[in-house]
Order: sequence, then C-alpha cells, then structure tokens
Amino acid sequence: MRVLLSTYDSRGGVEPLLAFAVQLRALGAEVRVCAPPDEEFAERLADVGVPLVPVGRPLRELVTGATPPSAAGVPQRAAELIAAQFDTVGAAAEGCDALVATGLLPAAAGAQSVAEKLGIHFVYASYQPVTLPSPHHPPHPRPGRPLPPQVTDNRVLWDLDAESANALFGEALNTHRASIGLPRLDNLRDHVFTDHPWLATDPTLGPWQEPADLEVVQTGAWILPDERPLPEELEAFLDAGPPPIYVGFGSMPMHASNDVGQVAIEAIRAQGHRALVSRGWADLALIDDRDDCVAVGEINHQALFGRVAAVVHHGGAGTTTTASLAGAPQIVVPQQAVDQTYWAGRVADLGIGAAHDGPTPTIESLSAALETALTAETRARAVAVARAIRTDGASVAATRLLDAIHRDKPPVPA
Repeated sequence: MRVLLSTYDSRGGVEPLLAFAVQLRALGAEVRVCAPPDEEFAERLADVGVPLVPVGRPLRELVTGATPPSAAGVPQRAAELIAAQFDTVGAAAEGCDALVATGLLPAAAGAQSVAEKLGIHFVYASYQPVTLPSPHHPPHPRPGRPLPPQVTDNRVLWDLDAESANALFGEALNTHRASIGLPRLDNLRDHVFTDHPWLATDPTLGPWQEPADLEVVQTGAWILPDERPLPEELEAFLDAGPPPIYVGFGSMPMHASNDVGQVAIEAIRAQGHRALVSRGWADLALIDDRDDCVAVGEINHQALFGRVAAVVHHGGAGTTTTASLAGAPQIVVPQQAVDQTYWAGRVADLGIGAAHDGPTPTIESLSAALETALTAETRARAVAVARAIRTDGASVAATRLLDAIHRDKPPVPA
C-alpha cells in the first residue's frame, strides 16, 4: 500500500502530515510527502524517517523577501505552483494507491488532477473549519478579490468565492488538465474539496457546525508526539526562575509590525514576567542583555508549552492546538492568514486566553491581553480544556484512509 501526502504550506501545514505519515506507516503503508523544499521541513521529515519529495520554491524565501508577495502576482505564482504539481507530484504519485492533499488551493487542485488522471483515491483535508464552505461562516476574501460588503448571505458569499477561485486559478489549471486529457473544470474549488472533505481539527477547539451542505469528516487534529529534549541552556533558564511568557509568530514575517519583539518583551516585563522569544521567520531578537529574557530557534513546543505562564502567538492551527493541549493560557495576535482570526476567536470564546484586536500590538494593547490571560480563571479553564482535547486524530485518519483504499480495490479473483 503506497500513499502520497501533498502540500504547499508553512511549517504549521507540514507538521500534521508527519503525524499522519507516521500512523500510516505503523499500519503498514509506504508513505512519502510532497512539500516545499525548505531546509527545516526536510529536517523534520528526516527526523521521523519519511521521504520528502521537494516541490516548488522554498516557502520561507517567498514570504520573507524584502518585497512581500502582492495580490497582483497571485495568478502567476499560482500558475507556477500548479505546473510544479503536475510535474513533481505527478511523478511521485506513480504507483500510489491514494493521494491526500492539504494546503493552498492551487497546489491541492494540481494534486487532485494528478490523482484523477491516475485513477487513485483522493482526499482533501483542511486544518481549519473556515476554509470549507458553510452556511454558518463566510469565506475569507481571496487576494485582490474583496467580498461585497452588502452581501450577508453566507451561501451567496461562498458562490462568489468559487467564482474568485476560478478567476485566479482556473486558466492555469485547465490548461494543464487539457494537456493530460482531463476535462475542463467550471468549479475547481468544489471539485478539489469533494463532497466529503476531511477536517483535521480537534472537535473542542475547531468544531464543524451542522447542518451544512458538505458531509465533512472530522478526524481530530493530527498530532505527532515530540520526544526531542529541550536544549540544556533553555532548561537552565526555565529552572532559574518562575515560568516565562513565550512569544513567537512561527512562519509569519511580521512585515507590518517590525518592532513586535520589543513591544512583546516590554509588555511581558510590565507584567513582572520573564520572556522567552522564538525567532521564527520574523527573526525576532532580544532587545538587551538582561538575564530575564532568552531567544530560541527551532524548539519542541510540546515540551516547552507546559512550562510557560502563557503563549503569545499568531494563531496558527498547530500552535493553537499545541498550546491548548499543554493547558497554557494564550494571547493570539492574528495576522493576515486565512484562519488566524478564527483561532483567536476560539481561544477567547473558550475562555483559555485573549484575542488581540488586530495584527499590530502596542505595549498597552498587549499588556491588556496579558492581564486577561494571566488570571487564575483563565489558567484553570485552559487546564480543563486541555483534558478534553483528543490526540488520536492522525490514527483515526490513517485507519479511515486505508479502509477506503481497500474498499476501492477490486476483489481478487478466486
């Protein structure tokens, strides 16, 4: 049994595939992952012994460049990404029994077309409810395609979203589909999502609201237990005083808030706490040489988050889930990515932290959010929610996929 997992996404989109791949392999499947060729992704996949098939340009290089990607360049970048899917993913999928795609829609559309051409089982999986069409929430505007403010019917807005997806990605996708003998698509988004997309989120943190038009399969979040030890220097810092407050924004370049590191450290100090700064793709740094603050690079968040007073982050699905599982109060400072405002709202609604208003914190605004997150009530609620979070999502998904492959296969003649 051979399975290809395909994505073009940041670290938060690649990490769950590791968990899924490990569970598939434990059930006897051969697995490989198509993902951007960033060095950190390759290292994480190598850690668990899963082969990486690099596809497209390094994502970090794209998002952290001196000139941020513009909305005007989206069709061209999407066309390049779609072409890479047909070439690289197409070759990697040869001989596979199934292909599971996540991440950016044009990449998933290319992967789905590859699976269609090969006649193999295909699944689209989302890491957040808000990217799947629903009468209960509107779509996020696509680059350069704002939603009309006078329209409030979510179903109408999702119809407009499908039109936007066709306008941005349809020409490139259909050109490649025609080149391999596949029919033209008039609604590429719904074709990729299928009638039964998977939702790889925890039901407590990111529930799928019914009734809905799609038959969504919620597997639970795909979490890989991380056994890596913390560095000795970090252990010494943690042991030298009370739990610090962690601040990190993952793969967000933070172009709109260049002083966010200084703002965060000063706000944390104003609360009388030590600070632990994750450099991330924004390359955050310390602001002085005082011993109440330390900076770290790649780190085991599962081991760390249970030892901090709170987690200040951008609201990615992976960081939100990891902090929630650790029972750590959170302050979410959502940036412009599709799902981050949603996760900020979930953190606030569950009472496990605070949602910062907007992507650019000040010392005063972040201090106010910290005051909410650092109360005894928030800590108690975070601990209670942690007990409700499932950790078997990757196992559930792996079993479900292999069962579906077996059902697809024709019976062996007697």
